[in-house]
Amino acid sequence: MLFKAQENDVIWRNGRIASMDPEIGAAYGLVENYDLIVRNNLIVAVHPSEDVDANGCQIIDVAGRLITPGLIDCHTHLVFGGNRAGEWEQRMNGVSYESISAQGGGINSTVRSTRTMSEAELFAVSKPRLEALIREGVTTIEMKSGYGLDFDSEEKQLLVAKQLSATYPIDVSSTLLSAHTVPPEYKGKPDEYIELICTKIMPELWSKGLFEAVDVFCESVGFSLEQSEKLFSAAKKLGIPVKGHVEQLSNLGGSELVASYKGLSVDHIEYLDLKGIQALKRSGTVAVLLPGAFYFLRETKLPPIELLREHQVPMAISTDFNPGTSPFASLRMVMNMAAVLFRLTPEEIWAGVTRYAAQALGREQSHGQLRAGFQADFVVWNAKDPVEMIYEQGSNPLNMRVYQGKITHQN
Repeated sequence: MLFKAQENDVIWRNGRIASMDPEIGAAYGLVENYDLIVRNNLIVAVHPSEDVDANGCQIIDVAGRLITPGLIDCHTHLVFGGNRAGEWEQRMNGVSYESISAQGGGINSTVRSTRTMSEAELFAVSKPRLEALIREGVTTIEMKSGYGLDFDSEEKQLLVAKQLSATYPIDVSSTLLSAHTVPPEYKGKPDEYIELICTKIMPELWSKGLFEAVDVFCESVGFSLEQSEKLFSAAKKLGIPVKGHVEQLSNLGGSELVASYKGLSVDHIEYLDLKGIQALKRSGTVAVLLPGAFYFLRETKLPPIELLREHQVPMAISTDFNPGTSPFASLRMVMNMAAVLFRLTPEEIWAGVTRYAAQALGREQSHGQLRAGFQADFVVWNAKDPVEMIYEQGSNPLNMRVYQGKITHQN
């Protein structure tokens, strides 16, 4: 069937297109001798080249290179002040986490730094982190709050995320993670802090349009199942989607709770059990795997990959970029970790940073695949096969990065 391009369309030709479209039977949704046709900021067709009437419009010949969807980093804590390199050095020298925490270290040190920095200062320190991910081909990213833990500082983090979105060619999804830990001023009073989130922080920042979903660290060192449910119940009344840091250190049933609210994702999930997996399958909730934190913390308890496969629960992969447990501004490196540490296949990994990562952000109808009607976010690589971006680290095979139909980076 002939496709007649319009005058202002852009035709990307002679590429090996790894569409990640599950309706295409080939691995990676790979097609050859097809054109990728872009109109303004959307893909209008992926069509056999011989049946495309170019109609005089612009043709970009990629000379046999690989084209994939833009990478999606669906779980990050990118906006924060300070760093914890000194604490990490102490840990490497044998000092216990408990000792470091007693000295004022741990997450509270990041909270102090984030609270004392101005919005402009936070923006300045966040820029190079985001730029590193963009240079690798990331076109959509999630950014969480959770290092402010009071109204003004949480708002400040979310405002910086909004400013980054306005400044850079990238789609930013912001998440409210005020329920990250109990702040110092509420020590011993976690119920009162959850009440503050439910009655002030969450509703007021939601009314300002500063985030898209609410998250919670449901864990023995975070918030209980009951406290997490109170937060989710309040979020549901406001129409806010939910997600959860769950089953990282123990199994409290957090995944089942998230699934009962039809949450977007459950993240970490090393201690997830069969009952939780079955709940995720029923709810359509995405399992987000975070191999960077697993690596950095020297964990040994692997997520239940085989059970997730067996029950066909979608698995996304993300950097979890943060100062304490995953200081890696490289999604490609984490993709390699997912292969080596978690034994995911290359095709599972690519689905995890495209199609399923989009689903974890509620963008599965517009992002993460190269197909008609989807946003024209894609990367042209100096490569032939998708596995190459996972296999070789330390070099950057990006040839062109395209965001909303426009070339933003070219090597």
